[in-house]
Amino acid sequence: MPAPDDVRSGALDPVDARILRALQIAPRASFAAIAAATGTGETAVARRYRRLVRRGVVRVVGVLDPGALGQSRWIVRLRCRPGAVAAVADALARRDDVSWVSTAGAGAEVLFAVRSRTSRDREDLLLNRLPHTDAVLDLQASVVLHQFTGGRARFWQRLAGTLGPEAEAALGAAGPPFDPTAPLAVRGAGLSAEDEAVVAALALDGRAGRSTLAAAAGTSRGRAARRLDALLASGTVRVDVEISPAALGLDTRAALWLRVHPASVEDAGRALALEPATTFVAAVTGAHNLHAVVHCRDLEELWSVTSQRVGQVPGVETLEVAPLRPHVKQIATRVDGDRLADVED
Repeated sequence: MPAPDDVRSGALDPVDARILRALQIAPRASFAAIAAATGTGETAVARRYRRLVRRGVVRVVGVLDPGALGQSRWIVRLRCRPGAVAAVADALARRDDVSWVSTAGAGAEVLFAVRSRTSRDREDLLLNRLPHTDAVLDLQASVVLHQFTGGRARFWQRLAGTLGPEAEAALGAAGPPFDPTAPLAVRGAGLSAEDEAVVAALALDGRAGRSTLAAAAGTSRGRAARRLDALLASGTVRVDVEISPAALGLDTRAALWLRVHPASVEDAGRALALEPATTFVAAVTGAHNLHAVVHCRDLEELWSVTSQRVGQVPGVETLEVAPLRPHVKQIATRVDGDRLADVED
């Protein structure tokens, strides 16, 4: 039998792919709803889902939007001394306020995202700790001004078409990646102790049931469900689906830094959001005004994506492609090789 931690030991079959797509659209949908959408038995869906989790192919997690606390999100590039990248990346990945970590280029750069709960924590990291770390040679930080795709997993277009439109509609799919009606976090809305407990439980398992959430918050199932509904409706918390790119045969990753004519930034961001290879697209501050992350099967596909599609987007003036080495951390999950590590690993 395949080793349980070997993501590549068994290629995703069509049923697994449909289950992943259903989860992208409705991360907390019941197994019965997923079964109906995928044309698979409910027991089989539950069994397959648990197997995919054990193999490190998928994790469903709850993520707090820093905007709920009035905070901004930052994308940071570190240039490090040779031989120090792995240690710096590992130290960053251990922080709860660092949500994405990868090494880039020839192994001398670390790329990560910061979503600190307070400005003091963020400034301590970016202004005090990192600049005074001997291994760090240079730091460039950009604020995320507007996110076109990424975070809301159903907008990753790579698995689009795996389910038919009727099945997706039944699960609640609607709108493009840049849907302006998508909920935004209520700025500055504080969290109660109950909310904090619900958020912490969802960070461990985004599909946690009412009983689990109630036990974590020390309240009734009904109240826990109401607090969850309020957090999701306000955009304070989103439930995301992390998928190992290797499970989809995507072995080549790259960060793209684009300079786009100011009048074309929004249209360019929307066009990139619809590109199946992109997992993240955002308007940012700094020398480049658009940042994207792409996942491709190989270098040839990366060439095709960057030159024939991204490079042809109206308004793009310059494009920097920085190949990424294997992730150290995805949104909220450490990565072990190509496998999403369990929270207890």
